[in-house]
Amino acid sequence: MQQPLVLAIALALAAGGLAGCKRDAPAQDPAAAVADVPVEDAAARATRLTTLYAEYWEALLKLNPVQATFQGDARYNDQLPDFGSAEYREQVRAFNERWLKAVEAVGKDGLQGQDLLSYEIFVSERRNALDAERFPGWMMPVNQMGSIVSYAVLLGSGTNAQPFATVADYDAWLTRAARIPVLLDTEIANMRAGIEANVVQPRVVMEKVLPQFDAILVDDVEQSPFWAPVANFPEGIAEADRERLTIAFRTLIADQLNPAIKRQRDFIANDYLPHTRDSVGLDALPDGMAWYAFSAKQQTTSDLTPEAIHQIGLDEVARIHAEIRQVMAETKFEGSLQDFFRFMQTDRRFVFRSEDALLTHYRGIEQKIEARVPELFSLTPKAGFEIRPVEAFRAESAAGGSYMSPSEDGTRPGIFYVNTFDLPTRKRWEAEDLFLHEAIPGHHFQLALQQELTDLPAFRRFGGETAYIEGWGLYAESLGKALGLYTDPYDYFGRLQGELWRAVRLVVDTGLHSKGWSRQQVLDYMYANSSVSEPDAIAEAERYIAWPGQALAYKIGELKIQELRKRSETELGAAFDIREFHAEVLKDGALPLPLLDAKINAWIEGRKGRVDDQPITTAPAGVES
Repeated sequence: MQQPLVLAIALALAAGGLAGCKRDAPAQDPAAAVADVPVEDAAARATRLTTLYAEYWEALLKLNPVQATFQGDARYNDQLPDFGSAEYREQVRAFNERWLKAVEAVGKDGLQGQDLLSYEIFVSERRNALDAERFPGWMMPVNQMGSIVSYAVLLGSGTNAQPFATVADYDAWLTRAARIPVLLDTEIANMRAGIEANVVQPRVVMEKVLPQFDAILVDDVEQSPFWAPVANFPEGIAEADRERLTIAFRTLIADQLNPAIKRQRDFIANDYLPHTRDSVGLDALPDGMAWYAFSAKQQTTSDLTPEAIHQIGLDEVARIHAEIRQVMAETKFEGSLQDFFRFMQTDRRFVFRSEDALLTHYRGIEQKIEARVPELFSLTPKAGFEIRPVEAFRAESAAGGSYMSPSEDGTRPGIFYVNTFDLPTRKRWEAEDLFLHEAIPGHHFQLALQQELTDLPAFRRFGGETAYIEGWGLYAESLGKALGLYTDPYDYFGRLQGELWRAVRLVVDTGLHSKGWSRQQVLDYMYANSSVSEPDAIAEAERYIAWPGQALAYKIGELKIQELRKRSETELGAAFDIREFHAEVLKDGALPLPLLDAKINAWIEGRKGRVDDQPITTAPAGVES
């Protein structure tokens, strides 16, 4: 699971996930600047659009300073807008309308290649953000998967995007963090509005929020996660500055952050929880069926209905079950499919002895894969990469693994977060599959490469389409044999279980949010149809409840990439080069699936035209995926 920049500070609260606009004065209307500029040909049109995209991104970073921080731009590290406020949400709407109007005024006539892709992506994203305003997600700003509080800890603990290398960095955080109580009070007001409108979270997800807050609200300030930057001053900070900053951090935590967090915690426990709902699906809310259909369309970048996605899931579950039965035969396992699932969860041979053993195992996987990467990839990222355990305060509700993109300036590598909570449930057989998805050649290759495509507009380098991003991650899992993995049938079961899990998601997510399924129905389906531990099943089920539609993106995206590869292999025959195919898929960053389909079709046609003109390099013998 990739951690999107927008999600990573709860920017989805602000009108469809895009936040940005000037807070102290009206921004100049970019469309007005276009009006008097004659655009007589495609080249001039492309040049004007490139300028607009650059101006748009600069405006976005000024007005969405947390996104700037996450991509390594330190200019606004001391700023924190009130994302959930009515004023800010109105500014977001105006911002999207303004920039959509400006770009559409130039138009796409005559554009080709990257210029046409950029235009279509920009217009689609702005329209989607405006369409999302129909649905009041801002009334439900807190759940166990993310909140201002949890992401404030990620920033303020000194282990994530917010830097703590200089005195100026420390002062920037003190200024930014002083704004957090304002945001939390706004969230409380928005949740009260949700109670009045009958737009509230399910009780089951809000019950998981309270322990998260309690873990942060410690009596001893020096045990607070916000104290870590003080406990770990870097060399070079003078003693006088250390003394001043120590006092300032103590005051910040004791007098501002802890009281504000406790205020929101007590509001949730005493006022909000009694009004939460027993239902768990989005379809139980006002206009909920339309809301979920919109979410499914956004997450999959397709026109597939929830009903169609549900059926795709059922079909994929049946297909993968047949493959798992082949593994059962290979390992001479006697018993039913459900017996095999239980065996894979309970046999001691699959358990890591310690957190260090788990992390060492993952680092060994990295070495194996790196040796084989050139056989499948000619295009790889320059950015560094490292493996870290998930922070303890959020581990219980976190996924088994996740990825955070590197910073643009190269000071922070790409990070593969491995969840070591409840260690006996973290199985050896899932490690290879998880690494392929979250790290190499999955999210690290795709997202780090995307940031390095400096010729693309910044909104494409640092943006993303979940179906493409997670589809690539799931497709990367299928490359394990070609990269020297899955040599043990139990590890290959891990690959099948990973694919099965994403197929199960299609069934249960649509079941939850469009068919009235209960949380228990989802758990029962998971246990019956996959090898999943109880903690993982509960965490995943509640994730789907909290993020309607997000889980659909993985399998729908992967099916599209697999379809495009098969199409390429069929039409190009001996001329098909797996390295070139992967480069073509990756070289333009994340795309909506219809645009990816059109792009690969054009590549196939262009490749056919080259067959008679020059030799074609084929994939190395023995490479499988």
